Amino acid sequence: MGSIVPFSIYMYPKINLHIQLHTNFAAMDTKPSVTPTKGGWITFPFLMATMAGLTLAAAGWSTNIIVYLINEFNIKSIDAAQIANIVNGCTTLLPILGAILADSFFGSFTIILVSSLISLAGILLLTLTATLDPLKPAPCENGSELCVGPSKRQLVILYMSVALSSIGLAGTRFTLATMGADQFDNPKDQGVFFNWHFFTLYVGILVSVVGIIYVEDNMSWGLGYGLCVAANLIGLVIFAVGRIKYQLLKPQASPFTRLACVVVAAFRNRKLLLSLKSADYCQEPYAEGTKLFLTTPTNSLKFLNHAALITSQGDTTSDNSSIKKPWNLCTIQQVEDLKTLIRISPLWSTGVMMSTPLAIQMSLIVLQALAMDRHLGPTPTTFQISAGTMIVFAMLSTSIFIVLIDRFLLPTYQKLTNTSLTPLQRIGVGHVLNALGMAISALVESKRLAMARSHDLKGNSVVPMSVFWMVPQLVVIGVGEAFHLPGHVSFYYQEFPKSMKSTAAAMVALFIGVAFYLGTALVDLVRKTTGWLPDGINDGRMDNLYWVLTGIGLTNFGYYLVCSWMYEYQNVEKMELDDSSNAPC
Repeated sequence: MGSIVPFSIYMYPKINLHIQLHTNFAAMDTKPSVTPTKGGWITFPFLMATMAGLTLAAAGWSTNIIVYLINEFNIKSIDAAQIANIVNGCTTLLPILGAILADSFFGSFTIILVSSLISLAGILLLTLTATLDPLKPAPCENGSELCVGPSKRQLVILYMSVALSSIGLAGTRFTLATMGADQFDNPKDQGVFFNWHFFTLYVGILVSVVGIIYVEDNMSWGLGYGLCVAANLIGLVIFAVGRIKYQLLKPQASPFTRLACVVVAAFRNRKLLLSLKSADYCQEPYAEGTKLFLTTPTNSLKFLNHAALITSQGDTTSDNSSIKKPWNLCTIQQVEDLKTLIRISPLWSTGVMMSTPLAIQMSLIVLQALAMDRHLGPTPTTFQISAGTMIVFAMLSTSIFIVLIDRFLLPTYQKLTNTSLTPLQRIGVGHVLNALGMAISALVESKRLAMARSHDLKGNSVVPMSVFWMVPQLVVIGVGEAFHLPGHVSFYYQEFPKSMKSTAAAMVALFIGVAFYLGTALVDLVRKTTGWLPDGINDGRMDNLYWVLTGIGLTNFGYYLVCSWMYEYQNVEKMELDDSSNAPC
């Protein structure tokens, strides 16, 4: 996912920015609902401060949630990892819904404001669970047989706090950058804004992952979550204060409704004979003063062509300027949009299977880090890094290699071969590196388990093996993401029609969200059918799970090669009609 999705929930913001950037293309053609004097660089400090505050808050609670569940609520380690996967899935899928609500019904400002309030309420409730003894179980030593789990009331409050925090995070992730880009009419200014947006995002994440998580692990969970509440509140207040300065765009129709109309209209017109003449099909309206281009429906998936077949004048307005009954008649562009989704779906499914091992590994590395030596020096008195901080190595790897790939590798490849590396080729490299990362993870875990057995360490006891043994696998995974995540966004954005650019990028967030839930189901299956993942990871065989994930990655890579070999790039032929009319049908 950042570029796009990640290795951890907070590599996802990278993806989100791509989505927001592409979503803004549609918004740029929309008339602002306020005077042109609003917007511009005067809104920049408000939006950056809001981004910083919300990022600090969200990263502060979400990246260390596994450790909190284990240490403070006495939840078994694998169960805590499963909960984290569900949370990550929600915060990846729900932003798509938030973007749709913002674009189609309420506008970005309302969605961001309400989501920030919800997030504030959730983090505040989470802070109360960390500070009030009645809201959490009695403390105990990790792995002790005398540990008492949380009561039903405590679990309800905990899950409510996590759910509210997740919903609030999801509502702001796509819409905040989109709204920021809406403040500028010049693409160059938008590019500068996104550069600063990226910078603020990464600084906020790094401060949270290094600073706030350190406070949570070494000082007080209540204080750490309290800092998240303060950051969220400050960001919310600053965002609201800037209301009079923002340029706000009116909500537009959802592209998903347009796609649903195609299915219904095609079914209703299924008995009609298809025509070979482009004039018999409903065309997309063009702006006044421009020429009308008539398109011929593609021959694939012919059944859907019935949706654009003109049957009577009653389906359009009297002057043929618009469609009167959108559930009876659709434009060719709507039909081709749906066909595009169907054609790309096999390649999209390979993204789901590639992200599933990553989603599983994202939680497991926290459990492994908790059972390894996390001291930076040779003695126990030296500084000890937090288990949730390990994700920084993947983030840095992705960030560094994105620059290296764009500045050095791609130009060098082009000079040597006289061709450019295609998005599908970049994705393919990512597949290989992800599988390699899983194999390295299996080898490292095998060494850790052997060390645990040689010292007769059971349960989740700390093994005398440095946590930095996991850095190579994180670096490889990060490099893989530097290849495949931008590749996915580029591919979908390149192949999708202009009217669906936001949907193109959202496809990436969608398969990542599905991968989290699929990973949760896979881990449950492994737990029920094998003894690889007991509560005490020193007693299991997590390395076997990593080998299975390696096999899944390699098999999926083979499937990807077949899909990419069979895929045909879209090239809808258009015929120009020398007519200044702007009638769609």
